[in-house]
Amino acid sequence: MKVALFGGTGFVGSYIIDEILVQKMTPRILVRKESQSKLFQRGENEVILGDLNNESAIRETIKGCEAVIYNVGIIREFPSKGITFENLHFEGAKRCIDIAKDEQVRRFILMSANGVKKNGTGYQKTKILADEYLKCSKLNYTIFRPSLVFGDPRGSGRPEFCTQLKKDMLDLPFPAPIFHTGLNLLNAGNFGLSPIHAKDVATIFVRSINEKKTVNKVYKLGGDEYSWKEVIMIISSAYGKKKWTIPAPVFAVKSLASIFGRFAWFPITKDQLTMLVEGNICFSKDVFDMFSISPIPFNSESLSYLKN
Repeated sequence: MKVALFGGTGFVGSYIIDEILVQKMTPRILVRKESQSKLFQRGENEVILGDLNNESAIRETIKGCEAVIYNVGIIREFPSKGITFENLHFEGAKRCIDIAKDEQVRRFILMSANGVKKNGTGYQKTKILADEYLKCSKLNYTIFRPSLVFGDPRGSGRPEFCTQLKKDMLDLPFPAPIFHTGLNLLNAGNFGLSPIHAKDVATIFVRSINEKKTVNKVYKLGGDEYSWKEVIMIISSAYGKKKWTIPAPVFAVKSLASIFGRFAWFPITKDQLTMLVEGNICFSKDVFDMFSISPIPFNSESLSYLKN
């Protein structure tokens, strides 16, 4: 079986390629010319050069495949470079869905996100637009909505939450912020997250291709629940650091993010902060049971890559 993969050079995408190969399938990956070096499994993939604005490259990637996985996602926009939520989360997905239909490729797996909603941030709104478009496509779809995804990014140029948090906040010579929205400082950092390892996400994505139970279903993907304060402590201890924390009022940080969030060096955008303090909790015991997966725990051992 050949599987067309979009987003194969990203963090989660590298794990999806691994699982496609484990399942004795052949990945055919759309890759921008400048991103070829990010592919770990060279010689084991069919690579099509191009991008999501190139319909002929998308068609070449999908043609002759039996399934499509759309795993494209960005965490912040850079409109001057053409990197926008609208283009990558929705328009790119729409092109791939339309061409999959035209090429009669019936199976389509979509990477969405937990917490997507029509009245949310730009990230959330464009993700749910893709979800809804796929649902109306008459393809045999499965939509997965992960919470925080963690795991070894395996090389530079692969944004991963824990690595970025370590670099942008925890390695700096001042206390880590525990955000709060109200006046009660005791509630600072109490919003929850449900981290899930990229390997588990990849395993679920690829195995679902041939699992009839998952057709035309939407699943949330997450592990055990941790508060923001606990996430900071677990990440810090994973690379041997004791990190002090300090309450940080969301309104003040958002004010700074409104000014500096368009710059890559600023650690967080206004929308990212909005989504973070909303919380991102879900647990997926039913999905893990379906595929007989023992989820990789969020602990110092599974975060040992942070020592590098």
